[in-house]
Amino acid sequence: MADRFEDLHAWRLSAELKELVFAFTGKPPVSRDFKYCDQIRESARSAARNIAEGFGHYYPSESLSFHRIALASLHETLNHLLDGRKREFLTEAELEQHRRLNLRAIKALRRLIEYLEGPGAERFNEPHGPREPQFLQNGYNGHTASSALPNVSASMMRLPPE
Repeated sequence: MADRFEDLHAWRLSAELKELVFAFTGKPPVSRDFKYCDQIRESARSAARNIAEGFGHYYPSESLSFHRIALASLHETLNHLLDGRKREFLTEAELEQHRRLNLRAIKALRRLIEYLEGPGAERFNEPHGPREPQFLQNGYNGHTASSALPNVSASMMRLPPE
């Protein structure tokens, strides 16, 4: 599994799609349709943003809802792209380029969701104590977890018993 959300294939494709959307909505005539630009930009942003937020949750069962929202946002973006072609904001070739990237992002995200829901996923959802952030486990700027917080005693770093 990935160590950072930037390593997720679904996030990389969604981020690339977002950049394409911003590039084409920044030029006339589409740039003059403020409502269209706002809607397609927001749906494209939402996909990458929700994949990143889902990755930040500890248990896959918690992250799935964010990944499903991202999937819906990718579908919404595709709808806006089709609408943009009808309004002649995109050529057929541009639509095809954007559509292929969008469908690749959808496929990658569906695979991630299937993986998180698949057999063996329940082991990820079992409580196994508090998790220290990865950057603290490996050291942050050359510091270990205990030296990264020099004024905090070890007893303050532990969670109280339930």
